[in-house]
Amino acid sequence: MLALQLMITGLQTGALYALTAVGFSLIFGSTRIFHFAHGATFIIAAYLFYFVNVSGFGVTLGVIAATAGAIVFGLLLNRFVYVPIQRDEGSFFTVFVASFGIGIVIQNVVGMIFGRGYVTVQTPLSFSVELMDGLYVSPLAWISMLCAAIFFGILWCFLKYSNLGLSLRALADNPDLVRVFGLNPRFISSCAFTIGSILVVPAAIISGATTGLNPAMGHHVMLISLAATIVGGIGSVAGTLLAGLALGLAESLALLYVDSQWTEAVTFAILFLFIIVRPSGLLGRSAAH
Repeated sequence: MLALQLMITGLQTGALYALTAVGFSLIFGSTRIFHFAHGATFIIAAYLFYFVNVSGFGVTLGVIAATAGAIVFGLLLNRFVYVPIQRDEGSFFTVFVASFGIGIVIQNVVGMIFGRGYVTVQTPLSFSVELMDGLYVSPLAWISMLCAAIFFGILWCFLKYSNLGLSLRALADNPDLVRVFGLNPRFISSCAFTIGSILVVPAAIISGATTGLNPAMGHHVMLISLAATIVGGIGSVAGTLLAGLALGLAESLALLYVDSQWTEAVTFAILFLFIIVRPSGLLGRSAAH
């Protein structure tokens, strides 16, 4: 029964990892911008939802505020940080350092406002229900998996069948070709940041209602997103989705064999194994596509 309990918990965790990681993978795969501040987007969305909720404005307004905050942050960062660096032919490392610095600033600002301890959004859905003897599952576990399925279904259809989705896939390979077809690479890049930021929101909200929040979570979120992107295959949204689910399951099931403080080590052991054995990832190729 313990294994089943951990498996369900792992699927919930994996669904949240996958949502966040696919957002990062989509941005990186489309723009080649190492958006390390993706973890800061998670923190902004989570704490906006927390603030609106505890202020008594309800869940709906909290979701709207979290979504709007995530999108605005992503677009502003792209417009006023990444675009100027790229325009001046800044290096990949310059973009990374700028993004990393923004993430540190956001972490400290949130810590100053809300404190550095854990906060939790309490909802009726946060409490576990006994499904059978010894098996307790929170309704949020099913909501996590349902959100992941819905968001990924919509994203898959968007990338495969819409002109804008096809443009996102083409942007990283050949921005000049995108211009030939009369499309603006900067607009398409903004769309990538918008979609990638939106994917973070359900993971941020559900995390706040289950494990709780603290300002330093952004770094953990970013490291997991990076691990899932590499394991799944850089540029492969489907691969990142599978990797996020697999890492969540591995992290949870590892509790059968190791203490809780070692579960993150399992994630990065898997990452290092893929780097050595299959650097292109599950569904990636030697050249991102």
